[in-house]
Amino acid sequence: MRKCVLAYSGGLDTSVILGWLMDEGFEVHAVYVDLGQPCEDREAILQKARDIGAAAARVVDAQEEMCRDFAFPVLQWQAKYESIYLLGTSIARPLISKVCLQVAREVGASAYAHGATGKGNDQCRFQLAAEALDPTVEVIAPWRNEVFREQFPGRAEMIAYCDEKGIPVKASVAQPYSSDENCLHISYEAGQLEDLTVNGVELVEFGMTVSPREAPDEVEEVTIEIESGVPVSVNGERLSAFGVVQKLNEIGGRNGVGRIDMVENRFVGMKSRGVYESPGMTVLYDALLVVEQLTMDRDLLHLRDRLAPEVAELVYYGFWYAAKLDALLAFIRDAQKHVTGEVTLGLYKGNIFVRSRSSDNSLYDEGIATMEGGGSYNQTDAEGFLRIQGLPGRVQGRTTPRGY
Repeated sequence: MRKCVLAYSGGLDTSVILGWLMDEGFEVHAVYVDLGQPCEDREAILQKARDIGAAAARVVDAQEEMCRDFAFPVLQWQAKYESIYLLGTSIARPLISKVCLQVAREVGASAYAHGATGKGNDQCRFQLAAEALDPTVEVIAPWRNEVFREQFPGRAEMIAYCDEKGIPVKASVAQPYSSDENCLHISYEAGQLEDLTVNGVELVEFGMTVSPREAPDEVEEVTIEIESGVPVSVNGERLSAFGVVQKLNEIGGRNGVGRIDMVENRFVGMKSRGVYESPGMTVLYDALLVVEQLTMDRDLLHLRDRLAPEVAELVYYGFWYAAKLDALLAFIRDAQKHVTGEVTLGLYKGNIFVRSRSSDNSLYDEGIATMEGGGSYNQTDAEGFLRIQGLPGRVQGRTTPRGY
């Protein structure tokens, strides 16, 4: 019997896929990769997989690894897909593939299955990551299988299959949208959110943030310490990468920080509408940016900013394990080596502003920057600087004069 590892969530889709894979003759090993998804009882999820007939079922906690090795390098790039999306789902998928392949190697499985549809980005992220790590792996995506789609054209057929197989499913009224959560964010899409006239922020029942209208009427200060581009403490308490994100999720969340509603361009070519909340990461993007303003050389910072959309695109499309991203991640580690300092932010009803900032590596020199008389900057030097800078314009102005 061939062995297969299934990225298992415990929901209707992956439970049906688990049974279907067994029908297809596979010995299935279910892997629940814990990235902070909402779940009342993880042991109950494992037991459900075993009850369906999985040869084995396990939970792998990868929250710290995701924050430390995946989210923070993207943070250092200030990478945002199409200007505002912080890539919370995109970051998680290659790690899920990595963990599943590690289990596959352990149990001797040659196939890896997931429940992503053939319309979305996740199928790309799962498969591109898996094939880069193990070029010999067989990736099974049932929703791209026509026979599977004919067998399960809708939710009713899936529930009937579960009844027939004795697979426990919770009878519930479908939400007006779908959601996906990890410790970095929650995403909301599909259902009523596909109607662009619907106010997504009012429709969604957010899980990590309160409405800015319901946030406290007082500014809450939070102090974040950065070492070589890595957040290491919150309000004086040194924390792990996951601990930093978790703490700032609480602080940012209660102040209504980090909600967005956007129409984005999927890798497969269509536009889709998504509503996202990322309270902790939104605070961290602002905090790191403030320390960068003090400590990064101008030309290096501008080069980073020109390349950041390229990084965001690579992560969003699913090319985490690609040579180009490897090189870009090596670049940002070096670029961030002097980005060390402390910033205090004020959070107020969804807004973030700077209270104070400091760094031993600060390139800001008040003696040079002051607008008052004196100081160490000789304004006379600017005369020659501007004559040199203006030379091409003066030459062109004589040969090809502009109308004015």
